[in-house]
Amino acid sequence: MASTDPVKETSIHDHSEPNGTQRTYGGNPLAHINTTDSARLPAFGGEYQPGLYRPTDHRKFANPAPLGLSAFALTTFVLSLINVGTRGVTEPNVVVALAFGYGGLIQLLAGMWEMAVGNTFGATALSSYGGFWLSFAIVLTPGGFDIVAAYATTDATGKATGANVNDFNNAFGYFLMGWFIFTTILLLCTLRSTVAFFMLFFTLDIAFLLLALGHLYASAEGALNIKLINGGGYFGLFAAFLAWYNAFAGIADDSNSFFVIPVAHFPWSDKGRERKPVTKTERETV
Repeated sequence: MASTDPVKETSIHDHSEPNGTQRTYGGNPLAHINTTDSARLPAFGGEYQPGLYRPTDHRKFANPAPLGLSAFALTTFVLSLINVGTRGVTEPNVVVALAFGYGGLIQLLAGMWEMAVGNTFGATALSSYGGFWLSFAIVLTPGGFDIVAAYATTDATGKATGANVNDFNNAFGYFLMGWFIFTTILLLCTLRSTVAFFMLFFTLDIAFLLLALGHLYASAEGALNIKLINGGGYFGLFAAFLAWYNAFAGIADDSNSFFVIPVAHFPWSDKGRERKPVTKTERETV
């Protein structure tokens, strides 16, 4: 009896034309083989969706998640190097360009495309972090929006004084603490996905927390808590490399890679349970 499932019918790879003649595929015996099954996205459990694996065989859209992850990774990488104090660089002004052009705009677009392919988690995460980088750039735009300058209270010599010396640090700490809370929510949604995916959000969560505390626990003179800022920078570097790793796992398939990127599915996830050997007791129960 012929299958009525369009997915099954497509995966059968019928060799005959509608009129009954045999297809030749131009002499290429592999041309009829459907390779889209190998376009799996293990880094995200399927299209940047924790816990779920959805094949991409019949969709018309490419996977936008690696683009968004790459935009996040590079912008986070540069800012984190500055937070660590690499080579003595302390001013984050160069990040403004990346935050507007790549981490902000491109990641926001990737989030919108995630919405187009029906991925709620991907759309929420990528769009939100795109918005984070845009707002971060707005805060730090030199001479543009004057947000930092609006908090400054100085004396005749230009030195910050008075009770408002830490107003900006406190306000920016609130800003970062809000992102810590949001990232914690997303982190909880990754517990049924992969270790690589979970670790990305875990390290990012800790980075937001440490950076927020670094501003909130500034000195009475307005100096940031450098140890906390450095710690946030290191966790930010971990998050950046994990984002690149997950992006690589989402890009690599048998059309461009000789191997599948390991991402270690949690044993309690759907994919982890599928790979778990069936015990004798379980077979007898079934």
